[in-house]
Amino acid sequence: MRILLLAQFYPPTIGGEERHVRNLALALAQRGHRVSVATLLHGDAPPVEMDQGVRVHRMRGTMQRVSALFTEQDRQYAPPFPDPELLLALRQIILTERPDIIHAHNWIVHSMTPLKTWSKAKLVITLHDYGLACVQQRLTYRQELCTGPGVAKCVRCAAISYGAAKGVPSLVTNWVGGKLENRTTDMFLAVSQAVADGTQLAQRRVPYRVVPNFIPDAIADECRADHPLLARLPQGEFILFVGDVRRDKGVGVLLEAYAGMRTQVPLVVIGNVRNDMELTIPPHVLLFPGWPHAAVLGAWSRCTLAIAPSIWHDPCPTVAMEAMAVGRPVIASRIGGLRDIVNDGETGLLVPPGDVEALRTAMQTLLDDPERRERMGVLGRQHVVNFQASTVVARIEQVYQEVLAQ
Repeated sequence: MRILLLAQFYPPTIGGEERHVRNLALALAQRGHRVSVATLLHGDAPPVEMDQGVRVHRMRGTMQRVSALFTEQDRQYAPPFPDPELLLALRQIILTERPDIIHAHNWIVHSMTPLKTWSKAKLVITLHDYGLACVQQRLTYRQELCTGPGVAKCVRCAAISYGAAKGVPSLVTNWVGGKLENRTTDMFLAVSQAVADGTQLAQRRVPYRVVPNFIPDAIADECRADHPLLARLPQGEFILFVGDVRRDKGVGVLLEAYAGMRTQVPLVVIGNVRNDMELTIPPHVLLFPGWPHAAVLGAWSRCTLAIAPSIWHDPCPTVAMEAMAVGRPVIASRIGGLRDIVNDGETGLLVPPGDVEALRTAMQTLLDDPERRERMGVLGRQHVVNFQASTVVARIEQVYQEVLAQ
């Protein structure tokens, strides 16, 4: 099978989505498919290169050249409408690769949908966020959970996100693009039930499946590997949070909950501090920004508890999967994709998002009960098989075969 993956980012740009796309590309290639990737050109990366049998094409779009509208922290995103240069570049890549399946990830698909009929390939789209229904992509409004769409509200939200002059055009083009995706996509893959619900796939009457992100089968071995940064971790028990240090990840809630605990077990926070919150660091909290993923994996194997206290509809955070892969119980918010990953009372505990007292009680409860932590860890290692590459990639292959047979 000839498969072309479309993604805004690809390594050496590193993050959750690009790590997922690369892992998927390599896994498909290892399973005998001819795999290529089309992605945005960033920095001095080569326009074309081979990555362990995967041909990577990098494209520069018009919006990258003329506007910083879709740029955040030096990451230039694809726009929510067809980009002229991306469209032409994708046409040439399709002529070169002649894919049977085009598997797109997020807004870069807008530069693909006008070519769908001409390409004669089947189109599969993985929804990693809520961009199909929300131009801001997060289903939040003024830093709170959005209660539902409305014309005036969406216009204000788009203006806040992209500026007054560009917010409305972005909102309209994303809405039009979503309509086009509804007609041209052969299968949507939502990374969690929360994403399927938030993008209203059932109401759109489009074909879809819920297929989560995944972690490598051998990730437990990677977690046991040594890394120089691990010497900075506490020698005994500690609680671990991994992720961007920002408001919607629930870091403020976590710090407030921890400050009121009677434990002396340290809290380790690994992640880059964003500018949407002011931090008040309680005693016994260690903040480590900028750690590479290899060091993060090593930290999971040494921690006592994993915490994922998001207060937004986090689509499918793989940090919870990584923690369970090494037998660590996860305390998470009952929101977004975390509900699909953590089985409450079995592999961890789910608490109401933003509830400081509930989070504090859950952490203290598990710290005081090592036998329960051990049981949860065993069940977590068993449950995480559902989120490993061998399981999830096989499900994605089945989707490819299904749409080709239609």
